[in-house]
Amino acid sequence: MSVTFEPGLLRAYFVAGSQDVPGQGLRQVLATMLKAGITAFQFRDKGNSQLTDEQRLALGSDLRVQCHDANIPFIVDDDVELALLLNADGIHVGQSDQKIQSVIKEVADRDMFIGLSCNTAKQVAAANKLRGIDYIGSGPIYPTVSKDDADPAMGVDGLQKLVEQANVPIVAIGGVTVASLSAIAKSGAAGVAVITLLTRSADPVADVQAMRQAF
Repeated sequence: MSVTFEPGLLRAYFVAGSQDVPGQGLRQVLATMLKAGITAFQFRDKGNSQLTDEQRLALGSDLRVQCHDANIPFIVDDDVELALLLNADGIHVGQSDQKIQSVIKEVADRDMFIGLSCNTAKQVAAANKLRGIDYIGSGPIYPTVSKDDADPAMGVDGLQKLVEQANVPIVAIGGVTVASLSAIAKSGAAGVAVITLLTRSADPVADVQAMRQAF
């Protein structure tokens, strides 16, 4: 069973890899977040991840089962080969990652939706010309601690301009807090993608509900 893309899946989008939950098992963390009501999960195991390819595949396979049992899309970040091996519902590609045209071709015959990171008007204009992109991830909206190479923060005004320009829904990323949800929702974004908001949350249920209610 694969999950078909619709914009509501972007409301409370949780992104994490083993490197984001030191000292905890990602399987357990994901179980908590699924129970809390996240609407999508992206497996982003990179940066200072210590996993071997075999361990990453085994972990991804378990996480995919957890997502499917909860009827939530399982999305793989930036690794088409891994996404195909895991039979993921979606793949998310960054501007500097595998070239988006080749990703569209590679997953064309699979029932897999595609997200693309676009942080500037020029990138969104290029994405608008592509067929096969289902959503765009834009950010960082605010300064972020989870990504060393993040672009400067664009703020909600910058986000709103991209939302107006894009042909597909946009999920906002980077430095998102519960307090900023209503401002982000007013920009017209379809939802937020978060790492630390949930991995460091004292009350994931309340925080996920806040995300779902904002959008």
